[in-house]
Amino acid sequence: MMDFLSDNYLWIKAFHIISVIAWMAGMLYLPRLYIYHCDAETGSVQSETFKVMERRLLRGIINPAMIMTFIFGGILLSIPGIVDWSSGWIWVKLAAIFLMGGFHGSLSKWRKEFERDENTRPAKFYRFANEFPTILMIIIVIMVVAKPF
Repeated sequence: MMDFLSDNYLWIKAFHIISVIAWMAGMLYLPRLYIYHCDAETGSVQSETFKVMERRLLRGIINPAMIMTFIFGGILLSIPGIVDWSSGWIWVKLAAIFLMGGFHGSLSKWRKEFERDENTRPAKFYRFANEFPTILMIIIVIMVVAKPF
């Protein structure tokens, strides 16, 4: 099995990167939808349209992309010689991924609040929240590419 994984390392890595890009695209777009949704009158056609867009984005793109990211990432971590577990960069990356997963959970929770017309947060909150995945993405990319420690 390890020979198969090692022989297909580049394919696994490619699918991991594709999954990450799809996950990040959704993680960056969904808070923007929340910002616009805050301005829509409850029960309006616009508000109901945002609910459909948010649900489809989360369930159809973000959730599957996160699952595939974790699957391909986990496979990469299991290939011997790919990660030096004594290096600090991998632990920082994993911590950032843990936080990204937590943010994903927050996006899901907020979507349900919008779905029930129970959002109490202002658009400014979501503007700030929209920056969080970007910061985590920067940390993750620097850890993987530069491996500073």
